[in-house]
Amino acid sequence: MSDDLTTLPGGGATADTSLAEALSERYLAYALSTITARSLPDVRDGMKPVHRRVLWAMHQLKLDPGSGFKKCARVVGDVMGKYHPHGDSSIYEALVRLAQDFASRYPLVEGQGNFGNIDGDNAAAMRYTESRLTAVAAAMLANIDEDTVDFRSTYDGEDREPLVLPSAFPNLLANGASGIAVGMATNIPPHNAAELCRAAIALIEDPNADLMAHVKGPDFPTGGVLMEGPEALREAYESGRGSFRTRARWEVEKGKNGTWHVVVTEIPYQVQKARLIEQMALLLDEKKLPLLGDVRDESTDVVRVVLEPKNRNVEPAVLMETLFRATQLESRFSLNMNVLDATRTPRVMSLREALRCWLDHRHEVLVRRSNHRLAAIARRLEILEGYLIVYLNLDEVIRIVREEDEPRAALMATFSLTEVQAEAILNMRLRSLRKLEEMEIRREHDKLSREKRGLETLLGSEAKRWAALAKEIGETAAKFDEPRRTRVEGDAPVVVVDETAFLEREPITIILSEKGWLRAQKGHLPPDAELRFKEGDSLAFALHAETTDRVVVFTTSGRAFTLKADTIPRGRGDGQPLRLVVEMGNEDAPIALFKPEGRYLLAASDGKGFVVEAEELLAEKRTGKQVMNLEGAARAVLCAPATGDMVAVVGDNRKLLIFPLEQVPVLGRGRGVQLQSYKDGGLADAKVFPAAEGLTWQQPGGRTRTESDLTPWRGNRAGAGKVLPHGFPKNGKF
Repeated sequence: MSDDLTTLPGGGATADTSLAEALSERYLAYALSTITARSLPDVRDGMKPVHRRVLWAMHQLKLDPGSGFKKCARVVGDVMGKYHPHGDSSIYEALVRLAQDFASRYPLVEGQGNFGNIDGDNAAAMRYTESRLTAVAAAMLANIDEDTVDFRSTYDGEDREPLVLPSAFPNLLANGASGIAVGMATNIPPHNAAELCRAAIALIEDPNADLMAHVKGPDFPTGGVLMEGPEALREAYESGRGSFRTRARWEVEKGKNGTWHVVVTEIPYQVQKARLIEQMALLLDEKKLPLLGDVRDESTDVVRVVLEPKNRNVEPAVLMETLFRATQLESRFSLNMNVLDATRTPRVMSLREALRCWLDHRHEVLVRRSNHRLAAIARRLEILEGYLIVYLNLDEVIRIVREEDEPRAALMATFSLTEVQAEAILNMRLRSLRKLEEMEIRREHDKLSREKRGLETLLGSEAKRWAALAKEIGETAAKFDEPRRTRVEGDAPVVVVDETAFLEREPITIILSEKGWLRAQKGHLPPDAELRFKEGDSLAFALHAETTDRVVVFTTSGRAFTLKADTIPRGRGDGQPLRLVVEMGNEDAPIALFKPEGRYLLAASDGKGFVVEAEELLAEKRTGKQVMNLEGAARAVLCAPATGDMVAVVGDNRKLLIFPLEQVPVLGRGRGVQLQSYKDGGLADAKVFPAAEGLTWQQPGGRTRTESDLTPWRGNRAGAGKVLPHGFPKNGKF
């Protein structure tokens, strides 16, 4: 494209450029703005611009911890009008979060009114609520007026705002942060401030100190229990990335006659209590929490969620384990310590790096504060020295002031004063000429001179500066020393949950019809029991089981589906279509229904098969488990118990082959091996039997025949076999 300028009538100009170049330039500007000025916190004070501007505006409004409250609308108006030209709702939401004790471990704003709750309810409108700064915020802003940090012009150039706060409090790690920028995100959990301060002091004393001896892990405002081992914590803090598993804190309350219930007193961080209870109630209705009888919310301003077991014989730990697996009573908090460093560059830091950056910032604040104080002392000493000259030459000073036309110049010439000293002398009040005042000035001069020497010594020694900084941090630790709210328990104990142990054990008969209707009837029905089906339907499988059993349906697609016997529709009705219970394909059909025990021989229509262990057939998902892999038009035709040492295979060509079972491999899943070879047709039936007992089959009329001499049909796997013995059923089935 051409880059020639085109002059416009109004005096401006346009230039042609490629769309890709224009888009990339503008998108890069947007991305950088989002990363550095919106979404990522500064490692030095742990704040995003909106939070920093809220605190600065409240500081300008003199909303200190000891002052009265002001309407949040006034604060939001000042922030939006002077510093943050964005929507008032986003500013108010940021202010509200700073005031929520369940969202911030150390709130920076003290709210008066409705600021929301742990149930997820929103705060009242800003015209109703009031706020002021907390002691933590005061520590963040301490000495900001003493040239400790750099300032910049606001967006309209009419005012100034700090680039970063002095931050005498380790806010980044103490309160945590979260945000999503362009191409990157951050997620930092809250920590205990006293632990962080002790770790920072240890880092000052020894750059290689073991910080995990002081920082035990996240300390969430909502408490809970941290279920991570020391090695996992160490790895996360050293890399700046990881995740923390947290659980609700609970206790057992005993009732009368051996009854009991569980009371949840603390829930994981950032989990809304109302949504948690709604989730448990929904799972309870769907019968996915078999050990839970009822859930009640008895919370006030203190969390109290009561969980009633369905059966008093249930162990509390087992009940809670099922809830931890199914609900947000257990959640994970991811750690991604992506922050802006002192040069405004985003990068992922370790715990050591983050604390080091905060300490370096505090060291710079100490130096700048000391230099600012030195300059103020020098100005004051200059004036005090001028005052002392007055007292030494009082009569001459009075004469000059009374008689000279230019007393300032005369004073400067007579006593070698500076312009500042001369101006201060001329502005003195007559009452300041008392002897008592002279003594006070001398005392102040001596005191400031000592302070000046101390500051000069401090600035001249890096060791003294770090010692002074360690003392300041120790005072911060003592001031904000609160007990941990989140208990660290290490790796979660293994609790075996056997839900079937708490089901009522009773015999049932599971019935599956030819058209795929599934139901269960009470008791073990005899084989000749009269069963009713829909018109045109009939019995396919009937299985004696108990309500605590798991049964397997094996289908022509080679998939195995697991059913819990207690969840099968009960009664004398038609039941429920199997395809609604499990996710079967339209062309799929069941070929076996059984309780999984021992081993099973699987075979396909193309003559391939293998032996599988019963546990390999179990699958918890509705989609089942693909056990047998099929080729082309082949379908699974057999799933029979592998009890015995010989295999008998019959083909559609009415040939029988018998070979040792040991020639068939045991697989977890796969295609298997060729059991019998065919020129035409495929496999009709197969059976595993003990050689010592002979091969039996059902003859027409219900009679059973046993063939003991199997020599004519013996061979090796994949052979063609010999013609079936006389009297074998015409359908080729055993």
